[in-house]
Amino acid sequence: MYGIHVTVDCGMEEAEQKAIAALKDEGFGILTEIDVQAVLKKKIDVDRRPYKILGACNPVLANKALQAEPDLGLLLPCNVVIREEDDGSTTVAIVDPAAMFTVVDKPEMEDMADEVRVIFERIMAVIKS
Repeated sequence: MYGIHVTVDCGMEEAEQKAIAALKDEGFGILTEIDVQAVLKKKIDVDRRPYKILGACNPVLANKALQAEPDLGLLLPCNVVIREEDDGSTTVAIVDPAAMFTVVDKPEMEDMADEVRVIFERIMAVIKS
C-alpha cells in the first residue's frame, strides 16, 4: 500500500478537525484543501460521498527534504485524504513516505522517510483515539 489508514466512527467534520489538530501538534500546517465531492459535482455533475484532500506540510521537514533533493517538491505537500464510507464511518489516510520516496534514488531519503513515517503513525494513532 502507499498509504497509512485509520477508520473512525465519527463524521467527516469531526475526523477532519481531529486530523488537523494531530497534524498541527506534529508541526504540520494545511496548505491546501480540496473538497472533491463539491468539485466533481460542479465540474461534471457527479454525486459522490464526501471526500476531501488536505495538503499538509511541515516546513522543517520540507526544507530538509528539499536540501537533499530539490525536485522532491514534486511530491509535496503530503496528502491527507478524509472520506466517508458506505457504513457511515470515516477513513483518514495519509501518504506513506516510504512508498512516496521510493522514486528518489538517494540513501538519505530512506532515513527521512522512516522519520516521517514514525510521525505519521503517531498522528494516525491520535486520530484513531
